[in-house]
Amino acid sequence: MNLIGSQKFTIMKRYIITSLFIAVVTFAPRLCWAQVTAQETIATDTIYANDTKNVALFFPEPIRQGITGSDNFIFTYNREKEQYFGLLQAKPGKESNLLIVNRDGSIFSYIVRYKAQLSKFNYFIPKSSSIGNERPIMNDSISVATAESKIDNRNYYYQKFSSYLLERKQGVGRIKKRTEGIILRVENIVFDTEELYFVIEIKNNSTLDYDLNFLKLSVETRQKGKRKSLQRLYQEPLFKYNLPSKIKENETARFVYVIPKFSLSNDRRAVLELHEKDGERNIELKISHSYINNPN
Repeated sequence: MNLIGSQKFTIMKRYIITSLFIAVVTFAPRLCWAQVTAQETIATDTIYANDTKNVALFFPEPIRQGITGSDNFIFTYNREKEQYFGLLQAKPGKESNLLIVNRDGSIFSYIVRYKAQLSKFNYFIPKSSSIGNERPIMNDSISVATAESKIDNRNYYYQKFSSYLLERKQGVGRIKKRTEGIILRVENIVFDTEELYFVIEIKNNSTLDYDLNFLKLSVETRQKGKRKSLQRLYQEPLFKYNLPSKIKENETARFVYVIPKFSLSNDRRAVLELHEKDGERNIELKISHSYINNPN
């Protein structure tokens, strides 16, 4: 090969090497980013945790509420200052569920299971995995969702949280009254967001079925003065969960009333009125203001 041919070959070789280098530099990062993006947007249905490691969940918006369906799963997050992540731990036991509500109203739901050996400790949850929103989505000050969808989303949250409360074994005190084998009991009072959740139990120890006519919650105010009288203001429930129409003999019914939050002064109290349909086994249960003002 002569000198001119050798120079041309060297120039061509450098050109090919330079072109390959530019191609690698240009497309390799895009390929890696595509792989990372694809990995991060994979929808997660089941999350595993144990009692020796913290499993971190990162959400697209700060966490406002985190609820597990069983006591052997613990989800901790900053309740005072909203943050984007929470930590999950688990004890051996049956699988349960985890419900998360973000600050913007986005709802996320997952199955959680115990696993002794974990292969993943961090979950980056994409916005697309949200199962819905408790509030209508606004776009350019125009509501995209209708008022009906807003109610449906809120009722869905009430239903999930009420179901969770019925599964928990937590009490607020001895608030009960009985008559003719019928026992009315307020098992728990829980405050969440802007509502009070009353976990109520009716036990029928009699040999006759109990047909429920109505169950009302009122606030009773004692009027001062020479002519003392009582004034009652009915509290309309926002949602009723698992309310029965009949409690058969020797059976127990547990259900939840969701009431807009309220507080009481010392001269006021709440009254739970239970009335039987076509019967007279009626109960009035008085609830002290201290229970209302100090819920769980």
